[in-house]
Amino acid sequence: MRYEILGETLPVVICQLEGGEKMITEGGGMSWMSPNMLMETTTNGGLGKAFGRMFSGEKMFQNVYTAQGGNGMIAFASSFPGSIKAYEIAPGQEMVFQKSAFLAGEAGVELSVFFNKKFSSGLFGGEGFIMQKISGHGTVFAEFDGHVVEYELQPGQQIVVDTGHLAAMTATCQMEIKSVPGVKNMLFGGEGLFNTVISGPGKVWLQTMPISNVAGILRPYMPSGS
Repeated sequence: MRYEILGETLPVVICQLEGGEKMITEGGGMSWMSPNMLMETTTNGGLGKAFGRMFSGEKMFQNVYTAQGGNGMIAFASSFPGSIKAYEIAPGQEMVFQKSAFLAGEAGVELSVFFNKKFSSGLFGGEGFIMQKISGHGTVFAEFDGHVVEYELQPGQQIVVDTGHLAAMTATCQMEIKSVPGVKNMLFGGEGLFNTVISGPGKVWLQTMPISNVAGILRPYMPSGS
């Protein structure tokens, strides 16, 4: 499989497949394709994995596209202004994505729910609690909100992230939700009650415009029912 990512504000990834190669995506993920791409809707691993994907922010069923009778082409466009990133997945090179980040991937890629090991992270972390774990083998494409900034953390090195800005991290990183220190800071600081602390070693990708923040900004301007 060969691919190219085009576009800046609303990018698209265009994949060129050889005969017999497959791509997976959730329903509605395909944007355009050559006529020899065959689609099959499946749980892709049974109901257990389907429910796991649902809890991680994806749909239960996935679509598998196969190039038949020769080379094929299929494109997956982003659903929100932001970035598309490609990652190579292999044993020992698993990734953790924010909910709903998965766009498409080769057939050897597997999605599952990622639960933070620390209970406090689940109790208070909001969208930082349940994330997507990507394992298996192959190339996977993820879509993030806004521009993406990458950091590489050394063992023990940490970065403090406002909730929602964590886009992805390698599975070697550790994540913990901590409360903002000081009652006055929590009540009047405007930064929320909790922050996400990421510890190395590993890489972390941060997004500049979480869709949850955009929704909060637009909410006062939306008409409300009387």
